[in-house]
Amino acid sequence: MAKAIKVFAPASVANVAVGFDILGFALDKPGDEIIIREGSKPGLVITEITGAKGKLPMDVLKNTAGYSAHRLLEKLGALDVPLEMEIHKKMPFGSGLGSSAASAVGGVFGVNEFLKTGLSKYDILRFAVEGEEIADGAFHADNVAPSLLGGMVLIRDNESLDVKKLPIPKGLFVCVIYPHIEVLTRESRGILKKEVSFKSTISQTGNLAAFVAGMFTSDFDLIGRSLKDEIVEPQRAHLIPNFYDVKEMALKEGALGFSISGAGPSMFAMCTDSLMADTIGAKAAEIMKTSKIKTDLFVSGINLEGAYRF
Repeated sequence: MAKAIKVFAPASVANVAVGFDILGFALDKPGDEIIIREGSKPGLVITEITGAKGKLPMDVLKNTAGYSAHRLLEKLGALDVPLEMEIHKKMPFGSGLGSSAASAVGGVFGVNEFLKTGLSKYDILRFAVEGEEIADGAFHADNVAPSLLGGMVLIRDNESLDVKKLPIPKGLFVCVIYPHIEVLTRESRGILKKEVSFKSTISQTGNLAAFVAGMFTSDFDLIGRSLKDEIVEPQRAHLIPNFYDVKEMALKEGALGFSISGAGPSMFAMCTDSLMADTIGAKAAEIMKTSKIKTDLFVSGINLEGAYRF
């Protein structure tokens, strides 16, 4: 057994406009790094956290990375195995990019790799979702599943974690715009209406079905016609300064679709090539600058691997 290993768990874009809580995809960057090493005393302990500005607890049972790993160890009957965990946050909190999900994935994936349990990524998915649940209070896999498994993931049912990876058309790129404001998932979920009109439900389900069909057939025109959020985006857009200005620009530049990443404030433009994604990112940064808001940009293909050891 190695004395120590390091793993990476990527950021993710959830909801993807048409799939609230049931659709998400992984990015190449940013992400979190987790180091697992042999400990000096029984049990799992978190020895170091960097990049979190003191916001994350060292208590294993209150930390998303620690708790997901704890649940795996509990399942294995290995809670007394001496393990140490370092968490290196390489992505922002409250960004809408699945920060807590990446940590939860990194924790359980790292311990699973270190112990060479033989369990697959699908086998440990539930533990990762349970880890994220302690951060946002909801049991949903639209960030966790793509971060762990890679690709674009459709969750048929969150409770049973019945998930399916969708095919990725060649040339698909995404530009993620992260404005330096904080929107917490708990608060963003709290403003959503509990009832949805019959008309909006029909429109949204039609868009989701057509989007999935477009992914399977590499039909960019169909994907573009389908990436329209009839339900959640209208309720959350006001939380993000200049949202509609940036969206209008992105669509004029040829983006297939533009919407909020997860709970926000990050936004994403789905594009047919990297040049379009670069152009949209640069212009979005200029628009946000008019409101004196600093912006980070991430241009990425769809990360097909998910969490990995390196």
